[in-house]
Amino acid sequence: MYGAILGDIIGSAFEFDRGGKTKEFSLFSKESTWTDDTVMTVAVAEALMEAGRDATAEEIKKACVKSMQKWGRKYPYAGYGARFIHWVHSEHPKPYKSYGNGSAMRVSAAGWLYDTIERTREVARATAEVSHNHPEGIKGAECTAAVIFMARKGFSKLLIAEYVLMEFRYDFMETVDEMRKRHAHVETCMDSLPKAIRSFIEGESYEDVVRNAVSLGGDTDTLAAIAGAMAEAFYGVPRGLKHECRERIPKDMLAVLKRFRKIAREVVSTDAAGDGPGDGGEADGMTVGNKELIRKYETFIHVEDPEEAAKGKLAFIMELFEQMKKGTTVPTPFLDVNHAFFDGIDPEKIVEGETFQLKKEARLRLDKLEGPDGKHWFPIFLSEEERAKGKTPNVIMHVPIRNIVQCAIDNPSVEGVVVNPFGPAFAIPKGLLMSTLGIMERGEAGSEGG
Repeated sequence: MYGAILGDIIGSAFEFDRGGKTKEFSLFSKESTWTDDTVMTVAVAEALMEAGRDATAEEIKKACVKSMQKWGRKYPYAGYGARFIHWVHSEHPKPYKSYGNGSAMRVSAAGWLYDTIERTREVARATAEVSHNHPEGIKGAECTAAVIFMARKGFSKLLIAEYVLMEFRYDFMETVDEMRKRHAHVETCMDSLPKAIRSFIEGESYEDVVRNAVSLGGDTDTLAAIAGAMAEAFYGVPRGLKHECRERIPKDMLAVLKRFRKIAREVVSTDAAGDGPGDGGEADGMTVGNKELIRKYETFIHVEDPEEAAKGKLAFIMELFEQMKKGTTVPTPFLDVNHAFFDGIDPEKIVEGETFQLKKEARLRLDKLEGPDGKHWFPIFLSEEERAKGKTPNVIMHVPIRNIVQCAIDNPSVEGVVVNPFGPAFAIPKGLLMSTLGIMERGEAGSEGG
């Protein structure tokens, strides 16, 4: 949550166009302070911890109402909107169809606590619906949490941008410079989310993302809180800025932050550990991870609607990326370049489990397949059944998906990888592989989150 809270504190000094709409400014001044964005971010984090990771949507809503009213009443002059402060003090608070950006600025905790993007979005939706139950208010919360989830999981900005475009339809194609020129102070999700997302996409570090958001002017504390939450999950937050945050918030908020970070660290460490190839048991010659890949593959490969197919392809690439991180293996054909394996051995008589001595050193090369256009690809077979559909070389080994992807990137004679090439096939070009693998490696070496 450091990302959101620091964004709020840094942006607070420039709200209502008190800055020069520039990236050149001091991060902290005597006017830098936490606002309602920080109070509600803390409140939602506390609510999600109290409800528990397995809570139902209704249980999450009840916990949010209780916590948000508690913190709002404790800090009533933090800068809330008129309708929201009325909600805070209401005996029976009801949602009021708001599409303000408050649903997005307070939701960052939801991006850190859950194992799937579907669950993350479900929780984000519940945190919004207690007050901001307009479809745009809900969408803003879901989008923010989804970006945080994908960023902490190590997805590239390219895949994050594609997911946002497919699922939420926000138009963030303008650059930060272009957005700055048409500036207006608007506090809706429809205006704030594209600005925050673009600030994140263009940023090169946590600080650079926040500077992008603040330079847009207007509702700078909330823009920086939303963009900063995304940036923290992608880049981490420098130690010095974390220290500034701890020094500037009340002790009761700091206690929630420390408790949350402990829980979030446990979730993130589980992400990093993964399940490993085949962990959790095997069946039908496939690892559990491959079964999940097959399920995602089958959800889009026969779909006729272009939009649904595009969503399915993106979901499959995301799952492939996750399995790469876990070390999942697939059956992979190799060419026995110098025929060492079958020099004097009858392959028809080899029994599974039998051992034999090779007469010379084996030289193997990853097999590549030629498409109708004459271009070459490395295959990824999701099962032995898929591999057996066509004629393949006589040496088959289980190889990590990540290794195949790296070979495709390194080999100038191939275009990328093709999943289940004997049909129906799905080709993933080298450019996309390079961006995802590169960001994954950066994420593995990245800084502490939460």
